[in-house]
Amino acid sequence: MAESVTITDRAAHRIGEILKAETAGAMLRVSVEGGGCSGFQYKFAVEGSKADDDVVLARHGATVLIDTVSLQYLAGSEIDFVDDLIGASFKVNNPKAKASCGCGTSFSL
Repeated sequence: MAESVTITDRAAHRIGEILKAETAGAMLRVSVEGGGCSGFQYKFAVEGSKADDDVVLARHGATVLIDTVSLQYLAGSEIDFVDDLIGASFKVNNPKAKASCGCGTSFSL
């Protein structure tokens, strides 16, 4: 199932830049939590250790952790990094999301 979540080159590059500024061994956790204006929201956090059941995605020096519960909601998704007039942010292109908010950080199934 880990293969069903992909990280674009842009996202991997940006994650790598972020993690270089952190302590050695830092990883980016991507998770799904209840909340946000559409029911669920994506959360991004830097962590120094992984849980036993975490799925680890590595690409171009970027290490991403996803817990097994969040992976159910993220299966088939692509994590991208967008830098446009509105601002720079990570964007999750999730085929399971039936609707999302304008800022792109929350979604509904």
